Amino acid sequence: MEGGAVDIDLLAASLRADAADTGAFVEGLAAKLEEALPGRVSVKRARSGLFGPKHVKEIGVDAGDERLELARGANDTIEWRRARQSGGIVLKRETLDSETWIAALSSAMAAEAQRSEQTRQALERLLPN
Repeated sequence: MEGGAVDIDLLAASLRADAADTGAFVEGLAAKLEEALPGRVSVKRARSGLFGPKHVKEIGVDAGDERLELARGANDTIEWRRARQSGGIVLKRETLDSETWIAALSSAMAAEAQRSEQTRQALERLLPN
């Protein structure tokens, strides 16, 4: 990441590598995004059972005129969505495949890293050395 640039392909590859174990991927992604994009990420957690630990159920990332959403269902199934929005109002919502969603997330994070030194540093910590 010389000169403040973020390698989008490396970032996307890192996210895909983590996706092998769905449960760990969702939990890890939520933690990484909360660190890298504070204020632009919302994470909803729910308890499994009466006394069980809380697990991530939804992740939302505000990325300009779109919002990238991940919803974790039963048996660790994942629904990947993109919502086009204007003024905070959703105009269109579409379901994506995981590759398209990860590519869109990587692009959004790279664009944010260009604007924010704090985000760029957080993304550097996410990437393999």
